[in-house]
Amino acid sequence: MSKFFFLIFSVLNILVLPCAALASGGHHASIPGAELSAVWIIPFVCMLFSIAVMPLTLPHFWEHHFGKIAVFWGLAFLVPCLFVYGSSTTLYVFLHTILLDYIPFIILLFALFTVAGGVRLTGSLTGSPLVNTGILAVGTILASWMGTTGAAMLLIRPLLRANAHRKYRVHSVVFFIFLVANIGGSLTPLGDPPLFLGFLKGVSFFWTTTHLFLKTLFMAVTLLGIFFILDSILFAKEGKPVPPHNPAGAQEKFGLDGKVNLFFLGGIVAVVLASGLMQTGEVFSVYSVGVEGQNLMRDLLLLGIAGLSWKFTERRCRELNGFSWAPIVEVAKLFLGIFISMIPAIEILRAGIRGALAPLIRLVTSADGQPVNAAYFWLTGTLSSFLDNAPTYLVFFNTAGGDAGTLMTSMAATLASISAGAVFMGANSYIGNAPNFMVRSIAEEQGVPMPSFFGYMAWSVGILVPLFVILTWIFF
Repeated sequence: MSKFFFLIFSVLNILVLPCAALASGGHHASIPGAELSAVWIIPFVCMLFSIAVMPLTLPHFWEHHFGKIAVFWGLAFLVPCLFVYGSSTTLYVFLHTILLDYIPFIILLFALFTVAGGVRLTGSLTGSPLVNTGILAVGTILASWMGTTGAAMLLIRPLLRANAHRKYRVHSVVFFIFLVANIGGSLTPLGDPPLFLGFLKGVSFFWTTTHLFLKTLFMAVTLLGIFFILDSILFAKEGKPVPPHNPAGAQEKFGLDGKVNLFFLGGIVAVVLASGLMQTGEVFSVYSVGVEGQNLMRDLLLLGIAGLSWKFTERRCRELNGFSWAPIVEVAKLFLGIFISMIPAIEILRAGIRGALAPLIRLVTSADGQPVNAAYFWLTGTLSSFLDNAPTYLVFFNTAGGDAGTLMTSMAATLASISAGAVFMGANSYIGNAPNFMVRSIAEEQGVPMPSFFGYMAWSVGILVPLFVILTWIFF
């Protein structure tokens, strides 16, 4: 971990030292998305390619150096940017991403990971098809009210423990990512960051509850049905195994250990919601990157809640839960490279029809100027599968006019297609939504041989994409 922070310090030195004389006040321009060619996206593509290929081809090298590789691809964008657009612009876009996007992102994940990792379901659950389907269903429901990350971190360990005796476990984790880490978070702004951004832009709190309910119900019920059939077949193929007798576990009653963390989970939800409702204005700026008071307070409170959870949860509870810091460390390292290397891709998207991706943007509007809802669904979703789904949502929200009142009424189908695409298709890849990677890391840590990046996409393309086609035909 210390090496990781040394790398961050090195990146800061590379950028800050040339700019030290310029660091006083003033406005600093971002990189012009309309001028960027597709060549600038190469570091981001290489970052994704590294995640997809290197764990298979160079597993030992990747295991020991993936943090350095992530920083390398971040620098593969920052260094050319330094030469082309100058030190002032480069430092500004770097700090803007780190201070306003990456740090809040990691702090929220860290708080949820720490708090949910202190809740342990006691007693013995046997991973039968009915029990597994029940866990997935409960997680899908909870995801809209405590966030996909919160629900995923709360229930992934009980699911893994219930199936520890099973030979076939990968499918359970894959469907868990589909449902709990993504699709389940579509009904409220608390469920997934894109919807929370829509809420901040004026979309009513329960708008997605009513307008995405049938779409979410279709996806959830269909996926749960497919999972139950698949799990039943594999369960029978295994000979309907039962877990080995565990006298200690047999004496333990069903319940929750670390219940104080449920209070802390509620505190996280309240803090995040409050930060979106209150506006305190900018409290300080770093190189013209303004940090607003409500966001600073949110991050400090989240860190405080995580600290309280660590203090008031018994170590034995976390040990029995198989808790370790490795998954959140992996996410922090990899997403540093992802956030930095995807800066030009996001700027090109924001440039709209003036950018290198203009042909894609034009697909969402017909010749007579009407929105093509199916295109909004697929484009928002496809880009959200590999980019941060929150800014992708905002790009298409603004492309559709950006007025929440109009989008909620006369263009309700368009807003529904943007919202569904951003949330549902986050399940298409490991990097489509933050909890996907964390769930995979926790599963691998507990001995589940999770598929590779492309291996996981074989599941999503084979199962989710046909369902998305049907969803498009029915609703969009």
